[in-house]
Amino acid sequence: MRRKSFAKTFALLGFIALGLAALYLFGGLGARENWGYNISRRADILVAISIVAGSVGVSSIIFQTITSNRILTPGIMGLDNLYLFTQTIIIYFFSSGGSEMISGGLDFFLTLILMLALSLGIYLYIFKANSGDVFFVVLTGLVFGIAFGGLSSFMQVIIDPSEFSILEGRMFASFNKINLPMMGVSGLIVLLAFLWLSSDFDKFDALTLGRNMAISLGVEYDKVVLKSLAAVSLFTCASTVLVGPVTFLGIIIASITRFIFPTYRHSVLLSGSILVGIIALVFGMLATERVLQFSVPLSVIINFVGGIYFIYLVLKVKRV
Repeated sequence: MRRKSFAKTFALLGFIALGLAALYLFGGLGARENWGYNISRRADILVAISIVAGSVGVSSIIFQTITSNRILTPGIMGLDNLYLFTQTIIIYFFSSGGSEMISGGLDFFLTLILMLALSLGIYLYIFKANSGDVFFVVLTGLVFGIAFGGLSSFMQVIIDPSEFSILEGRMFASFNKINLPMMGVSGLIVLLAFLWLSSDFDKFDALTLGRNMAISLGVEYDKVVLKSLAAVSLFTCASTVLVGPVTFLGIIIASITRFIFPTYRHSVLLSGSILVGIIALVFGMLATERVLQFSVPLSVIINFVGGIYFIYLVLKVKRV
């Protein structure tokens, strides 16, 4: 009975996602001579939205599972500050002329490599050094996130104002300034990371019961968590480098998904999070472009709503 109910929910979410995507793709088009340009641009944005929704939704659900915490997400753990730090380093050392020279593919890969190296180095080393204590990894991530934010602010003060204007454009997520040549690379990274984790969905179900119960059920806890942290870094880095940092998007997607699908099965939760993320982002793009007339960036709306909801969750947990 539960499977039939979930199937109907998936069908409804899929219908809503397709409807919103069609409305965004074809809505508001005037003269036919503009159709080619507008549809091509909007189609690219829809593809980027799908990549970001999949990576943020999946990484948030997995991160909450391995930390046994419904509040934490990779964005809150400081990876967004790590992105800003890497961008600041690139602008600082290459200057404005150099940053224009390495913009595009080289800039994308340089940022991706720096983020992956730093995040994997920190999380995996700390995890191994502390006998698989995932909570120590979480604490370390918070501390390093604050440190990266402080270093970024310091370097932003001493760089040239013209260089800071370039950096300022990369501080906020934007689906209208997508790195189109590298969108396929981000999509491939997200797809491969998802396939890499697909064999562990049943193990994530066991991790919901806690470390001791998961080990008693035969789950290699340290190996699964280590693999999950690596995959979360891949997901987060690929989506952040593609469109920029969206700190509170993960907690919105994860919370809505768990509300719609009240189950412990990660095959359902992870698939559902992708649809929920697509619906949320496409709806946000429609509101930003058609209602607010680009007066407010989508990332500001997401962080405003997500930030309020995060405070609500913290206060709720405190009361409990």
